[in-house]
Amino acid sequence: MYKWPDKDKDEILDYSIDWSRFLGDDTIAGVTWSFTGPTTPKEVVLDAEVVDGLQRVTATSTNTVATIYISLGVNNTRYTVSCKITTTAGLQFERSVYLRIKEK
Repeated sequence: MYKWPDKDKDEILDYSIDWSRFLGDDTIAGVTWSFTGPTTPKEVVLDAEVVDGLQRVTATSTNTVATIYISLGVNNTRYTVSCKITTTAGLQFERSVYLRIKEK
């Protein structure tokens, strides 16, 4: 499992996953983001949705990179943020990353 740097609950930060090494000549056709919180099982999130105190503000993608903008969160809580992509060739890849909320 990967880990992103800690985030303060008052920050809105962007986090990216670069899929280029998996894609070759293929490109990203679609992206789905999910949050898993301490009391919530894995749940797909859309813009402005909040899961266990963590908010997806928005998300973007290029042909090879998926980016999510995250806000809020509960101090001293570790979330799992999952990114699933579908490629133009129909392949699917998924990666999960730990994100800890730590007041600075």
